[in-house]
Amino acid sequence: MQLRALIERWGLPQGPLAALDPQAAVGPVCTDSRQLAAGDLFVPLVGERFDGHAFLGQAAACGAQAALVQRQRASAVPQGLPHWLVDDTTVAYQGLAQLHRRELALPVVAVTGSAGKTTTRELIRACLAPLGPVVASSGNENNDIGVPLTLLKAAAADRAVVVEMGMRGLGEIARLSDCAEPDVAVITNIGTAHIGRLGSREAIATAKCEITNRLQSDGLVVIPAGDPLLEQALAQVWTGRVCRVALSDDDPQGIAGLDCPPADLIGELQSTTAVLRLNGTPLALPLEGRHNARNLLLAVAVAQELGVPFNALTELTVSVPGGRNRRLQRGGLTLLDETYNASPEAVLAALDLLATQPGRRFAALGTMLELGEQSEALHRRIGERAAALGLDGLVVVADGVEARALAEGAAGLPQLAVVESPEQAAEPLSQWLEPGDVLLLKASRGVALERLIPLLPQWPG
Repeated sequence: MQLRALIERWGLPQGPLAALDPQAAVGPVCTDSRQLAAGDLFVPLVGERFDGHAFLGQAAACGAQAALVQRQRASAVPQGLPHWLVDDTTVAYQGLAQLHRRELALPVVAVTGSAGKTTTRELIRACLAPLGPVVASSGNENNDIGVPLTLLKAAAADRAVVVEMGMRGLGEIARLSDCAEPDVAVITNIGTAHIGRLGSREAIATAKCEITNRLQSDGLVVIPAGDPLLEQALAQVWTGRVCRVALSDDDPQGIAGLDCPPADLIGELQSTTAVLRLNGTPLALPLEGRHNARNLLLAVAVAQELGVPFNALTELTVSVPGGRNRRLQRGGLTLLDETYNASPEAVLAALDLLATQPGRRFAALGTMLELGEQSEALHRRIGERAAALGLDGLVVVADGVEARALAEGAAGLPQLAVVESPEQAAEPLSQWLEPGDVLLLKASRGVALERLIPLLPQWPG
C-alpha cells in the first residue's frame, strides 16, 4: 500500500512533509517498541496498563518512517517525526489492516464460535494449503490487536487469509468483521462460553453472528446444521448464502427440524475415518473426536467455496497449539491434553472422546470460568456426563460451588476426589492409575491444569 492511501484517509501528515513521498510504500507496521526498526510505521497502542506513545522518541531515534498518534497525545511527538493525528490508534491500526486487505484482494475467511475456533482455523488452513501459502492467526491473535496483525502479515504471494475472531461482549466481533471484510464466515457453534458476561445463549448467538457485519454481499456463511438458535440469530442479520454441515448420524430432528434447514454437506463418520458423501471419497480425520469431524466438515465447505478440489484434501496435516487435541504418551499412560481452555460444550466433547478410548478411563476436570449464574448448573451437568459415561475415576480440580456441583453430578463413580490445585490432583491419580490407562485433562486457562502433567506417574517402557 502506498502512503497516498493514508493521506486519503487521514489527510496530510504533521511534521516534515518532505520526508514522505506519497508514492512510497508504507513501511512495515509495528506496534511493539521492542521490535521497532528503521523505516517502520509505528502505531503506539494504548491499553489499561500501557501507552505506546511513551516510545515515540525511540521511534524517531531509530528512523521510523512515520507514526499514528492519538490527538490527546500530540505533545508527546518528538520534533521531526512525521505523524498522523487520529482519534484512536487501535481503530486506526484496524483501518491500516483494512486498507492492506483491500489492496491485496485475497480471500479472507473469518472463524468464530463458542468452542473449536482455533481447531477449525487450523483445519481450514490445512484445507486451503493446496491453493498455495495461507496466512492464519496464531496463538491468541483473535482480538482487536490480533486480527489486524494477521491481516498485515499477508503478502501478494499468499493465496488466502484465515482470521480467528474471539469476543467477550457484544460489538467486538462486529469491529473485527469491519476490519477483515471476510469473504467466508464460519460459526462453529453457539454454546455457553462467556454466558456470565452476556447473560444468555440468545445474546451469545447475536454476538457470534456479528461476523456477518462486513461479510461481502456475495459471501458465504458456513455453520453446523440443526441449531434453531443460531438459525434465528443469523436470519436477523444475513440474507445471503449459507452452507450447513452435519454428520449423517446426527439427530435427524435436529438437522431437519421446523426451524432448521437441512444440511448441504453431510459426512459419514466411520471409526477413525470421516467419509464425506462427495464421490464416495474417504477423508481421514486429522484430529480425533466426533466434534472434530464436524469441524473438518466446516473446513471442507470453506475449501470448496474457494475452489480447492476435494481430491486434494485426502491427506491433511494439521498442527494445533499446545493444550488442544494433544495425545501424549507418558510411559504406559495415555494423556488427552486439553488443558488450554474449557467451555461446557468443549468439556462434553472431550468426555465423549475419552469414552471411545480402550482401557480404563480417568479424567481431571477443572473449573470452567465466566459462566455467571449458570455456573453451578453447568458444572453439575459435566459431572453427570462423566458418571453416565462410566468413567473409572474423576478428580475435580475446583473449589466452592463449582467443585460441589461437579462432584454431586459425578456421584457414583468408582473413584472420585476433589482438590483445589493441579498439584494436589497428583496424589489421588498416582494411587489410581496403572499402565494402559487413559487420562483426560481439561479446565479453563486460569486453572493451569498443565502443571499436573510432570507430576503424574510414569512407568518404564
